[in-house]
Amino acid sequence: MKFSLNNFLISVSFALDFVEMDRLGKQSNHGKRTAFIALYLGRELGLSKEELYDTAALAMLHDNGLSESSLYEVLPGDGDFSVNDFERSKAHCVIGEKNIKDYPFLTNPENVILYHHERYNGSGFFGLSGNDIPLISQIIAAADGFEDRYQPGEKGDWKEVLLQWIKEMDGKMFSKDLGIALRTMAVDSSIWDKLTDDTIGKAISEEIPVFDCHLSLEEIHKITKIFSRIIDSKSHFTKRHSSGLAEKAAAMADYYGKDSEEKTKLVIAADLHDLGKLAVPNSILDCPRALTDKEFKIVKKHVYYTRVALETISGFEDITEWAANHHEKLNGKGYPFGKTGDELDFNSRLMGCLDIYQALTEERPYRKGMSHGEAMKVLGNMAEIGMIDGGIVRDVDRGFEGGI
Repeated sequence: MKFSLNNFLISVSFALDFVEMDRLGKQSNHGKRTAFIALYLGRELGLSKEELYDTAALAMLHDNGLSESSLYEVLPGDGDFSVNDFERSKAHCVIGEKNIKDYPFLTNPENVILYHHERYNGSGFFGLSGNDIPLISQIIAAADGFEDRYQPGEKGDWKEVLLQWIKEMDGKMFSKDLGIALRTMAVDSSIWDKLTDDTIGKAISEEIPVFDCHLSLEEIHKITKIFSRIIDSKSHFTKRHSSGLAEKAAAMADYYGKDSEEKTKLVIAADLHDLGKLAVPNSILDCPRALTDKEFKIVKKHVYYTRVALETISGFEDITEWAANHHEKLNGKGYPFGKTGDELDFNSRLMGCLDIYQALTEERPYRKGMSHGEAMKVLGNMAEIGMIDGGIVRDVDRGFEGGI
């Protein structure tokens, strides 16, 4: 199918920016703003269209490693982390580089995310200096610093703030050539309106070089698996959730004799069904007790965010429905929209049953994972009161009774 990498990446970057909001307390759209600034700098430095595309993609993905729950383990203190604590850990660079190793970049960039916190004078995490640092890493580091100091919507003379920062960091954080490009951008009044939350999405869509490509669903699945890993790594207790659901969706597709196209779409939907969970704070995901009503309302929003992120991707119409309906119930008591049985197609019902089964059989902070038999009792009770599809529940029992 014809697949827009630009469209997909911009859509999922909406969810990736929630990681920054949770971990770092920063505003949304950080990834897109950093990408826009990086594109400007890249053009000033004469990058090719292919290099510019990869620069934008890597800039939007540069902090994907921040979702990794293990980052909590490498930080000192009692868990009351400051805004910059996670950024000060090189672990997120290592994790982020590993996460995106299978992404279909155009110029085969290497170690860009690994070295995106290196400094031109050698004072970064790994001690690289000068041109030993990949050029795109240098650009992203400069763009990240620029974006961090510009706060849209707040009062202040941002041009002077940025020019002073550039003067202080020139030759230290970035090269002289990047300093010149940053100064050009700082005094270019045409960019400021494009960096606001209301305009950055449209601006970045217009600025990224377009590279539509024909990818099979299997090739698209290789991309969505990247984001499945990023989503699952957010909490120790969900480290196998999306991948486990994808395995079960594939198994049930075979059970029903679905063709390869529908099967792969179901697997992609499973990969991305919890994309919106990147917006849920870890203090809630890892909570060792039953959630309060207020906390549960926050959790319930994740499926809405999944829909918002996926519904703009061309060709993902079915995938979006199956992914975003996984908490709806036949009796209208699910969320986020309270859809009823006649509004839920078979694959939405299937995904809902499989998500419950997967969750029940996983360990949670407040309970151990259930056996197949225990989980089926819960699903059976839910089917009896009209919440989920009884026929699918019986098929899940038969399909997984002997394991998967």
